[in-house]
Amino acid sequence: MTYSAIWISSLTAATAVLASWVTSRGTARAAQIQANAVERSQRTVRVSEARRSAYVSLIEQAHKMAELYWEITDIHGSSDSRTDQVPALKEVRANLREEYGKLRHFIWVINLEGPDDVATAAENLRLTTRPPYRALEASIAGEANASAAFDQVLRPLLAVCSDLRFHRPIRCA
Repeated sequence: MTYSAIWISSLTAATAVLASWVTSRGTARAAQIQANAVERSQRTVRVSEARRSAYVSLIEQAHKMAELYWEITDIHGSSDSRTDQVPALKEVRANLREEYGKLRHFIWVINLEGPDDVATAAENLRLTTRPPYRALEASIAGEANASAAFDQVLRPLLAVCSDLRFHRPIRCA
């Protein structure tokens, strides 16, 4: 009888060790799955926050630039003579250059963080800033009908800006 008791106790001990090992493997696997799920969740939150921040920054920057372009229309519409308008236009041009650098930075961030459709929209915004800037340069250079050309090329930029869904509405022409 003692011989069978040794076998039973050995079998019970082996079963306990095996059960403990299986339980620890299962627990470790469950912990690994949970850790991976938490990591994916945190990564998703970080990407979402980075994208949101980049989008908001781009929208705010586009709004600042749109306001500067509206200043140009105000200058063109003023009763000042053409020679009196040039210093004001040059000042706005300097401000636009500074703000454009910031806009390029935000577009670069969106190209890194955002999906392709958002990056394309941001690049489209950048491209629509070119014609009004060229028209501003023409106005400063004194070209005839430059202010009318500026008003015409400003509309597509404002349309793109409106598509960005500003937090504050911008003036419409």
